Amino acid sequence: MRVVLILALLAAGFWALTLWRAARHEARAQASHPPLGQFVTVEGLRIHAEVMGSGPDLVMIHGSNGNTRDLSFVLAPILADHFRVILLDRPGLGFSDPAPAGAADIAGQARLLMLAAEQLGAKRPIVLGHSYGGSVALAWAVHHPDRLAALVPVAAPSNPWNTPLDLLYRVTSTRLGAAVAVPLITAYVPDSYVTRALEDVFAPQPAPAGYADHFGPGLSLRRASLRANAAHRASLLGEIEALHPRYGEIAVPTEIVHGTEDDTVNFDLHSTTLSGQISGAVLTPLPGVGHMPQHVAAQVVADAVLRAATRAGLR
Repeated sequence: MRVVLILALLAAGFWALTLWRAARHEARAQASHPPLGQFVTVEGLRIHAEVMGSGPDLVMIHGSNGNTRDLSFVLAPILADHFRVILLDRPGLGFSDPAPAGAADIAGQARLLMLAAEQLGAKRPIVLGHSYGGSVALAWAVHHPDRLAALVPVAAPSNPWNTPLDLLYRVTSTRLGAAVAVPLITAYVPDSYVTRALEDVFAPQPAPAGYADHFGPGLSLRRASLRANAAHRASLLGEIEALHPRYGEIAVPTEIVHGTEDDTVNFDLHSTTLSGQISGAVLTPLPGVGHMPQHVAAQVVADAVLRAATRAGLR
């Protein structure tokens, strides 16, 4: 009995230390990379938004476990010369509140971000989404066809796939994993792990100098962000299976941009196929480019947005 009590006390002490380290890590991350924009309240949720530039409205939606800083590093400043750019943190990520159960899927996120953009005066913006954000943009176009002027999916998952969910997400998307594994990750995984992982995301190109410092790897390791991202990733395939039969309903000008060497989101399965599912869609393949064209081919992506604006009669 005494041994059991000692073990219980040791376990409690370790867990108290873990929660303290997790909270300290989160506080450091938020202090070094605070929110740069403003907050709008949508159905009781605070959505973080950065607004820059002037011109036709352009909403930009980041990918998995990201935040507005990903798109503000290179691409948004380029486009701010031509557009009023609205960068939005997806629900549960960056500095936006998590969406409630039933509203955290890509359709629910699209609706919340659409309402946030409307509060900022963007009634019918061009919508650009990178990676998972591209799936949200596609849901926006399908479910709210009269609330956007044009669509720009960048390296976007769009069609069902048969590869298994990563082990990390299989664990952290469960109740036990969210309660136990996530605090352990936040407490004991250093920011340098995320910085090294960025090299794989950018491959075959290197991550740009200064990107990690701008992006804030610690923001992605916060408990709320890890839980939201895991839940999003775990349910995405089923959501895409339900959404993809409706791409033929999309009638706005659509410019698709994707690197042919993307090991994260397959070019042919997702973008070549998508270009045949949306009438009039134009696909710009980027030979040799990986999953992050908004950085390594930013001007090409910007040119696609400009073409979309012209086709929509906004330029």
